[in-house]
Amino acid sequence: MIQKTKKIILFTGPGCTWCTVAKKYFKENGLKFKEIDISKDSSAAQDCQRHGCKGIPVVLIGSRWICGFDQKKIEKILAS
Repeated sequence: MIQKTKKIILFTGPGCTWCTVAKKYFKENGLKFKEIDISKDSSAAQDCQRHGCKGIPVVLIGSRWICGFDQKKIEKILAS
């Protein structure tokens, strides 16, 4: 069961197809998230890179970083 109380941050960029897929997934599942466009926030882009993510989207759930849209990993973290 997905917990809807965990803090979710979604790092995105313009024209990113997988970012659109991730946003749709969170919205369809009633999950609130904060979106940060890394093309407008270089500090956020550096944070993503520091955690090993070289592309977008990047999902941060609590303190867990997920590089790319990995639905199974997202659901596993949200269920824990």
